[in-house]
Amino acid sequence: MAKIYTMVNQKGGVGKTTSAINIGAYFGYFGQKVLIVDLDPQANATSSLGIDKNSVKNGTYEVVIGSSPISPSILHNPRLKLSILPSSPALAGAEVELLDMKKREFRLKNALLPIVDRYDYIIIDCPPSLSIITINGLMAAADGVLIPVQCEYLALEGVGQLTHTLKRIQRSLFPELQVRGVIMTMYDGRTRLAADVVSEITKYFPRQVFQTIIPRSIRLAEAPSYGLPIAIYAPSSSAAIAYKDLSREILEKDGINIPELSIEVE
Repeated sequence: MAKIYTMVNQKGGVGKTTSAINIGAYFGYFGQKVLIVDLDPQANATSSLGIDKNSVKNGTYEVVIGSSPISPSILHNPRLKLSILPSSPALAGAEVELLDMKKREFRLKNALLPIVDRYDYIIIDCPPSLSIITINGLMAAADGVLIPVQCEYLALEGVGQLTHTLKRIQRSLFPELQVRGVIMTMYDGRTRLAADVVSEITKYFPRQVFQTIIPRSIRLAEAPSYGLPIAIYAPSSSAAIAYKDLSREILEKDGINIPELSIEVE
């Protein structure tokens, strides 16, 4: 059975999709079978892997509303060693359509059931909002949520809101929901503020903040425009090294033996 992690933060621009793509890619290079589920109508994860979101005929929208089975909707990229259930702008329509459906919060969780034994990891990338789509992503998070947090002052307020949201869902829908880990992103070592934010977030989550911190990086921002994860686009960059170390940290905490990396770079 796959471990299912949901990448979530109600605040946008915190590196959520970037983390989903790059952790998924390194998991693949570390020998894991990985599926990324793009659950965001903006379809940034889809675009970041070089897929035209406007050409997606069967993706998360069709799977969630039940008009298409999940298996034929999944796309596999052998070079990147991962698969993706792509998204498209049509997913925004699911907000309305799901309102009248029974067990609407569990649509994604149930849709994943036929394929959970085919992967080692499933990473769900949620939109930056609390919506029925995001709740579907949280309800499918069998092994917990991963929370990317930008190393800036306003991130502190966002974390407080997110913590409140997770507690509400634990009380009303999913008591077993847990925070698997907090990823500190866009760290600028030249500023005192970045270190202060890491310190404050650690007070919120004293045992869940990962040791590896992702630095601010131009190369990391460029990679999606080429449809590539940072592991291929700029493998020797500081961001690539950080995401490799973070992926290794997660896998080791999951008790997985990690082989040597094998990455083909053009």
